[in-house]
Amino acid sequence: MSTTHTARNGPLTGVRVVELAGIGPGPFAAMLLADLGADVVRVDRPGGAGLGIDPARDLTNRNKRSVLVDLKAEVGPATVLDLVERADVLVEGYRPGVAERLGVGPEACLARNPRLVYGRMTGWGQDGPLAPTAGHDIGYIAITGALGMFGPDPDGPPTIPANLVGDYAGGSLYLVIGVLAALQHARTHGEGQVVDAAIVDGTAHLTTMIHAMLAAGGWQDRRGVNLLDGGCPFYGVYETSDGGHMAVGALEERFYAEFVRLLGAEDVAAARHDLARWPELRKAVADRFRSRTREEWTAVFDGSDACVAPVLSLREAPGHPHLAARATFTERDGIPQPAPAPRFSATPGTLRTGPALPGADTAEVARDWAVPALHTQESKTA
Repeated sequence: MSTTHTARNGPLTGVRVVELAGIGPGPFAAMLLADLGADVVRVDRPGGAGLGIDPARDLTNRNKRSVLVDLKAEVGPATVLDLVERADVLVEGYRPGVAERLGVGPEACLARNPRLVYGRMTGWGQDGPLAPTAGHDIGYIAITGALGMFGPDPDGPPTIPANLVGDYAGGSLYLVIGVLAALQHARTHGEGQVVDAAIVDGTAHLTTMIHAMLAAGGWQDRRGVNLLDGGCPFYGVYETSDGGHMAVGALEERFYAEFVRLLGAEDVAAARHDLARWPELRKAVADRFRSRTREEWTAVFDGSDACVAPVLSLREAPGHPHLAARATFTERDGIPQPAPAPRFSATPGTLRTGPALPGADTAEVARDWAVPALHTQESKTA
């Protein structure tokens, strides 16, 4: 592994990562590694592959460098293997068997670099009856039971939580956890391995606490009727007079007491302890929230322990005083974006570069990683 220590750009400074270009959870996982300081080289294909947006705005490619390699060309696989020989980690998100057919599967890569951590990102996993089939986040979280938990109405359809629960929480984050654990093993024992990060596995794992509550009789296996899924009148979302919303999470007794006091609903506070009166409590809370604007209620609860917050849009979030004070969001090249996370006291992650444009760093990587064949690839794909 490269041990050169440059400026403190994160705890993974000196770790080299090869990312085989794709979309969704694989690139996000590689971005997280890059945010933590790793030197991530994205192997883009001629013609491109990405979100279908302007590459200069594809934030999942920030803090990376890009080279162009045609894996279907005669020298393409050999060029990637030259990179692999100098890398600590490889990340790919192809369907099972595709990397092998292209000549850059685990067997070929580990033969070239036995210490390599080979990270595989898929929805269904590397095996199982659905492994060879297409899929997306919504299907992965559907079969794990996670999707069925979301939504306020037990008799209505589930609410779709964008692709955060499957692709990124159950997928990207579990791939990164696996890669870092395997990297530690490789450092200690000199032995690389394959990390099979399946979104179905990670998403199922995320529901562990709910399964515990289900087994203990503290959770009903249907949505909109439980403590944390909108079934509870003091854990939910309420509309304000201007069409905005406030999120309430006053679960503990003392937080609930603060909540009803500031809301002006102390006359129905006792309904908390009587399930039969929860509809009455919900209506009282809803009526109170509809009496003022979101901004007015935000001011009422500001700085309290009532566990109430305004529901902000993506564009509004960076301006929230707490997030602004913490610099949770940042801006580069005129694009607001989340700052690297989590935070480290000795080796903080930084936003070093904007999105890597396909092939823009081929010559630089060829020099830094000592892979002359990249120049040949660059000339053939120009």
